[in-house]
Amino acid sequence: MAKKNIFFKTLEEMADSIVESVEYFARGVDDLSNVGEFAKAMKEYESQCDRYTHTIIIELNKTFITPIEREDIMALTTALDDVVDEIEACASRFEMYQVTDKDEYIRLFADNLVRNAHQVKKAIYLLTQKKLLAIREPNIAINELENQADDLLRVGIKALFANQKDPIELIKRKELYEMLEKTTDYFEDVANTLETIIMRNS
Repeated sequence: MAKKNIFFKTLEEMADSIVESVEYFARGVDDLSNVGEFAKAMKEYESQCDRYTHTIIIELNKTFITPIEREDIMALTTALDDVVDEIEACASRFEMYQVTDKDEYIRLFADNLVRNAHQVKKAIYLLTQKKLLAIREPNIAINELENQADDLLRVGIKALFANQKDPIELIKRKELYEMLEKTTDYFEDVANTLETIIMRNS
C-alpha cells in the first residue's frame, strides 16, 4: 500500500470496525445475560479503533504529501474514534450498573446507531473513491438520524418518569438513554467533518 493510500485504507478499516462494533452492541442489548462479556468485547473494539488512530498519527508524522489536508485527516480520524469511545462507554455502564433487563428504548437507540454506522461507512468509502459530492446523501441521512435520536430521548425519558417506580433504576436508564443519544451527536460530528472536506476539495 503506497504511503499516499495508507490514510484512506485505515479510514476504511475504522469505518468497517464501527459497523462491526455497533452491530455487536445492538445484538448485546438484546441479550444482557452476560454484561461483563458484553463490556469486555466492546472494549476490544475501542482498543482496535485506538490502534487505527495511532497508525494514522504515525503516518502523518512521516508523510509529506497526503491525499487530503492533514488537519482534515486528523479531524476525521478523531471524529470516528469518538464514536467508538462513546459506544464503549455505554457498554461499560451496563456492566457497572448491572443492567440486565431488556429495554425497548435502548433497543431503538441501538437500531438508530446501526443505521448511522452504515451511513458513515458509505460516506468514508465514497471519500476514499474521491466521490466527494456523493457524500452529501449519507450525510443528510446521518443528520436525520440524529434528529430521530433527539425525539427518541424525549419520548424515552417521558416514559421512564411515567412508568419507572424505582428511582435508582430511573437514574441508571436515564443516563444510558442520554449517552446513547450523545453517540448520535458524535456520528453527526463525522458528517460535519466530511462536509468540511467536501467544501475544501470540490
